Amino acid sequence: MLEIAKLLRNNNIEFFDNNLAWGAKLSDYQNQLKDINQSKYVVGIELWQDIDIPQQYRGIDHHNENSEKPSSLEQIAELLGIKLSRYQQLVAENDKGYIDAMLKFGATKREIEEIRKADRKSQGVTDQDERLAEESIKNLHTEKGVAIIKSLTDKFSPICDRLYYLNKLIIYTDQELNYYGISAQRLGQKYQERYGDEWIYYGGGKDGYFGFSKGYLTPQEIQTVSEEVVKYVGEG
Repeated sequence: MLEIAKLLRNNNIEFFDNNLAWGAKLSDYQNQLKDINQSKYVVGIELWQDIDIPQQYRGIDHHNENSEKPSSLEQIAELLGIKLSRYQQLVAENDKGYIDAMLKFGATKREIEEIRKADRKSQGVTDQDERLAEESIKNLHTEKGVAIIKSLTDKFSPICDRLYYLNKLIIYTDQELNYYGISAQRLGQKYQERYGDEWIYYGGGKDGYFGFSKGYLTPQEIQTVSEEVVKYVGEG
């Protein structure tokens, strides 16, 4: 989103950013929509369409049912006819498929470290979160080949970045749970059927990640889901 904002700003494109987290809705921009001239083309980026769509509206996303599409940054660049720089292309690859996608693109170790560091910073990851991630990893345990960590921070990315080589990883707190690895997309779809599209997100391809909106599940439900995931993707 930060790179999209830079792209729009550098090309004098008007935009509104309410600094919303995952689960942002089109209705969160209802006041701005009322003030937009009806003749203007309106683009919403990664917004849950919970109200009537304005005329000449286009929604851009690459999660859930849109997970096979290019990243939102790439879609915006294509819409505007703008060629992305190598750095922006790496940001897009990171967004779509994390470290594996950047490696496939031909990124160097230094470029990957730069992109991931910038990504964590944009998420608000602090030095304290980095330390807590390292402490959390010390308590990693494995069940049927699935690595499981109860995180001491609500920022999961510093844990993932240190363990990106694992292909079955559950990270959770008492308020949320994410799974990274084999069959993540199928699991995301499975839980969408149970809980609804609004509360589940997934991306990064069929073996990417899925998770629940923060605070949606109780601690007991999180434990239940963790056990279900282990049963689904675990060995034996």
